[in-house]
Order: sequence, then C-alpha cells, then structure tokens
Amino acid sequence: MVEISLLGEEDHSEWEALTRRYNEHFGTEISDAHYDRTWRRLVDRDEIRGATARIDGAMVGLAHYYFHTSLWGAGRCYLADLFVAPGARRQGVATAILHWVARDAEKHDAPRLYWNTTLDNRDGRALYDTLADYSGFIVYNYRRDQETGSARRGE
Repeated sequence: MVEISLLGEEDHSEWEALTRRYNEHFGTEISDAHYDRTWRRLVDRDEIRGATARIDGAMVGLAHYYFHTSLWGAGRCYLADLFVAPGARRQGVATAILHWVARDAEKHDAPRLYWNTTLDNRDGRALYDTLADYSGFIVYNYRRDQETGSARRGE
C-alpha cells in the first residue's frame, strides 16, 4: 500500500537521495547549497510544498509543488517535480501522489492542478493521459541573453 504525506524534518536524508536520483535522471546539476535551500523551503511550507510516497516505510516517490493565484478564477497548483524510483514504478505510486496533491490543492483553494512534461516522456504521458487533459500548450523559456540586444534595438 502506498502512503503519502507532506515532507517532515525526519525525511531529509531519504528526500535528498531520491531528489538527487531525480536530477541525475534529467541530467540536471544542483549544488549542495541549492539542495539545502530547497529542503528548508519545503519543510517551512511558506512557498513550496513537498510530498513523499512510501511503500513499506521506504520513500519511493516525491512531488514538489506550489500554489499561486489566477487572474480569472480560483487559485492554481503547479506540480514542479514528480519522481518515482525505478524499482517502484507501475505500482500506482505516481497516481497516488497526483491524487493526493490534487486533494491538497483543493483544500488550499487551488482546485486546478497542472504540470509540464517532455514530449519524449512516453511512460509519464501514458499515465497523465489517464488522469488529465492535454491542453496543447507549448512552453517557452525566455532567453536572458537576448534581453540586452532587444532593449537596444527598441530604444
């Protein structure tokens, strides 16, 4: 049985180990200082929240998310990270986490839960297609290196 709960101080070492695996999976390098800072923010719950999934007491999954306002309706919940250890996949862990985060969001007046994924995340998208609607949006990330040149051209 999958047990989901908010992260607590006692979860730090397991959380960091699993989060490092998550970042390695995506080829993301994070400094120790950033892990420490993110951990503090997660357990303080002032800006971001973290949930953990356990099977037989072992942490096998995690989610990082936050609530924000919306211009046109109720608040929103953005799921920033969702990861399940490879050995625990296909056991309902990700589904349980998503349902749990959705309930937490609803309790915090943020009934809309959304997230991004990559086009090549076939396994994730197969699950997401059973639980959510693909909106068709494409995500763009602003390039800061273009800012100086654009400002000069527009002066």
